[in-house]
Parts: sequence; structure tokens; C-alpha cells
Amino acid sequence: MSLRRAATRTRAVFGLAFAQLRRSPGRTALTVFAVMLAVLSVTLLASLGVGVVETGEDGLENAGRDIWISSDPIDPSASGTENPIVGAHGVSADIAERDDVSSASPIAMHDVYIGTDADSLERTSAVGVPQTHDEFGFEEGGGFETELNFSEGEHLDGERPTEPTTEEIVLDPNTAEELDVSVGDTVYLGTSRETARDHEFTVVGIAAYYSQYLGSDAEAVPLTDLQAIAGTSGTDRATFVTASVEDDADADAVGAELDDEYAAYDVRTSDEQVGAMVEEQPLVLASGATLVGLALVGGIVLTVNLFALVAYQQRDELAALRAIGLSRWVLAGTIGAQGLVIGLLGGIIGLAATPLLAIGLNHLASTVAGFESLLQTPPEVYALGLVLAVVVGTIVALVTGWHAGRYARLEQLEG
Repeated sequence: MSLRRAATRTRAVFGLAFAQLRRSPGRTALTVFAVMLAVLSVTLLASLGVGVVETGEDGLENAGRDIWISSDPIDPSASGTENPIVGAHGVSADIAERDDVSSASPIAMHDVYIGTDADSLERTSAVGVPQTHDEFGFEEGGGFETELNFSEGEHLDGERPTEPTTEEIVLDPNTAEELDVSVGDTVYLGTSRETARDHEFTVVGIAAYYSQYLGSDAEAVPLTDLQAIAGTSGTDRATFVTASVEDDADADAVGAELDDEYAAYDVRTSDEQVGAMVEEQPLVLASGATLVGLALVGGIVLTVNLFALVAYQQRDELAALRAIGLSRWVLAGTIGAQGLVIGLLGGIIGLAATPLLAIGLNHLASTVAGFESLLQTPPEVYALGLVLAVVVGTIVALVTGWHAGRYARLEQLEG
């Protein structure tokens, strides 16, 4: 009997809730729209927080390298202030000779000055690599490839050029737009304003590949050319030496062996390198966590205010129901049921709109700042939005309905 009475009461509560929603369709539609906005504020802001943290991780994954050898600093934003690995081509050549390694190459980073006018130069970052590859995602043009032959000992001091030989560059789209250049144009490049006027490079491609990794505009330059203009050809300095292991090799095992062999440097797998980067950039992690936290708190505050307003707008109806003898629990259940229905509808619409808006905002971020997929929406983001809309919405509606029932009196109708 108690179960039947509970079921009957539940049907009555939902019947009252639907009657209230149908009685004011405009208010219901606006409330559903408000819940949708609350859900979008959570999902989009949380996806931005996730994207802030994962941008560097994605850059490393896209690089397709299993082993990273480095030394302080490992923070890629310190582009060129130090390139601590000495004899980088020789280290790469030795590692590449291993049976369990398919390839190895050095990477250098420097702050440089660039411009179409030698008297008007802009500061940017340059990444020196032996060659570009298909994953660059060229918006225009193509890449470059140097001809340094490890097997013939060209990595040795006497064989490396002291002046740029390839003289080609791949520009970040923002840099190309700012300088108003395209493929085939030439730019001045140097590590100081004085030396830049001595070196002209031809733009062979437009791509934001390394910009996503560094978090700022970055240009790709042949490694030996970058070392030549930086004056580090003799010491053969680089920021990283990276390696890819064979398909049947264990990256962790290879990394452990290389760590013993190169004790002076830090040898990390790709996952370990991501962790090291995060440790060196706590503000990035803190920013991501703050965005997610703000999304959650902001969504809850908006939901609380929303359903408090819904209950307030129904004070006359609640007073009438109270006057005919309905309990506060029934009144609270009526508002709670409305919260469940409204939260479910608004949540579904908000979740459906999230990927569409994320695509649009990612396109805007890519166009304006050069970041692709800055907003990332893993399943946890959708779960957070749904919990806010349905669970938090229902609980808040129940609580506000209960409090509204305290003040629903016959005197209010008479007033």
C-alpha cells in the first residue's frame, strides 16, 4: 500500500509540475534556454581549461618521437636562451646506430629577429630541425630538407657549415600575415638586429606546427642554418635530441639504457617529457584547473539563481496549492520535478550545442592566435554539464521549492 501511495503521489507531483510548465510556456522556454546557457558556460569553459593543459601534450604526441634527451631548461618557452646539449649531431648519430632506434635528430630553439626590412625587425622564436614532414599541416607551400650525412661523418666539427646554406624558412601564419609575405618572398633573419641584415631566407611554407607546441608564434628553420646564424656551429648546440624506437622495441627500456649512457643529460619518454614540461610550467596547469573550477562554480551559481527565480515567480500558485491543504513536501516536489524536466531539456540542448560552438571557437582561435583544437571536449566535460543541469538543477529546485513553501500562505493570495 505504501508503495502504491508513493507512486500515486509521485504521479500527482509530476502532473502538477507539467501543468505549471504548460500554463506558462514562455517562462518555461526561457528557463530551458537559461539552463542551456548555464550548461554551455560549463562545457565550453571546462573544455578550454582542458585544452590549455593538453595543448603541449598534443604537440609532443604529434611530434611522433618516443625519446626526448634534454637538459635544463626543459621549458620550451625558454626558446634559445640556452641550448645545453653540446655535440648534438654526434649524439644523434650515435643513438641512430642502435638496432632498437629507427631515427634520431637534434632540435634547437633560439629567439630571433625577423622582418622584410632590415631596419624594422620583429622578435619571434625559431625552431631548428633537420627537415620538415607531412604532419606540419602546411597552409601554403611546403618544407625543407637538409643534406647532412651522419654516416659520412659530416656531423663532425670540420664538416658543419659556419654560414647558412639552405636559407629557407617556414613561417607561422600570424608572422606571415604580420610581415605581409607569402611563399617565395624573402625575409631577414638573425639572433640580433645587427646580424639579421646579413642573412636572407626564402619563405617556402606557411604552417603553425611548432607554434602549437611552444604556445607562441614560431618559425621552422634548417638546424644547421639556425646554428650558423646563432654562432653555435662549432659547439653544435641543441635544446633536444629526439629519437623514435623501432616498432618492436620498448620505449621505456630504450630510454632507461640511454639514461645510463648519457648520464649528463635528462632522458625521458614522451609521457615523461609531458610531465616534466607541466612541472616547469605550473601556471599552465593552474590556469587550466582555474578555468574548470570557475566553470563549475559559475554554473552552480547561475543554476541556483535561476531556480530561485522560478520558485519566486510561482509564489501565487504555490500559495493557492498550500491553501487547499497540500504539504510543503508536495510543493517542493512540484518545483523539483520542474527542475528535473527543465534541466533535462536544457542540458540536452546545451550538450548538443557544445561541439558545434567548440568547432566555431576553435576556428576563431586558430585564425586569431594560431592554436588549433584549443577547446577540447572529452566525455568528462559532457558529464560535468549533464550533472549540473539534471542533478544540481533538481536538487536546487527541491531546496528552493521547500523554502518557497514556507512563505506560501493564504495571506499572500489575499494581498
